[in-house]
Amino acid sequence: MAEAYIQGVRQLLASGGDPAKVASVASFFVSRVDSAVDSLLPSGSELAGQAAVANAKVVYERFQELFGAGFAELALAGARPQRLLWASTGTKNPAYADTLYIDELIGPATVNTMPPATMDAFRDHGRVATTLTENVAAAHQLLADLASAGIDLGRVTQQLQDEGVAAFVQSFETLTAAIAGKMG
Repeated sequence: MAEAYIQGVRQLLASGGDPAKVASVASFFVSRVDSAVDSLLPSGSELAGQAAVANAKVVYERFQELFGAGFAELALAGARPQRLLWASTGTKNPAYADTLYIDELIGPATVNTMPPATMDAFRDHGRVATTLTENVAAAHQLLADLASAGIDLGRVTQQLQDEGVAAFVQSFETLTAAIAGKMG
């Protein structure tokens, strides 16, 4: 996603367009990753409830690489980096902290689409700190441990992406059908 965005900004600049008028986010499901991975782990696994945050931290590390020094020339021309949008950040497993996916995913150039109950919980007892860059080595190790346990995180996230796209398509079709019904 990020590479396509960067290429698009380059093409826009080459054609004389204004990159300052372009804004983009790359959406990542969070709690759904833990739900999917946890369902593949043996009951009581010490790896449970950690895949989502580890994945997000590694994604953020890659984001920093892509939109760091190599993006500087485009930024000088007015381009904005694509931001990461953390979606599905309400904790689905009651055994996990209600602010888990907020407390651990705070960093520049990110958006968090937290549900109202999670926002209220964060206001009440959340931890405000730049946390996305904390414990990144441990995040890499956790992902390696999941792979050693037979969890193919790439396959899990691809399935979540496919399901998410299908759900968005269905919602769009429902919406357009409703609008067409009101027009006709």
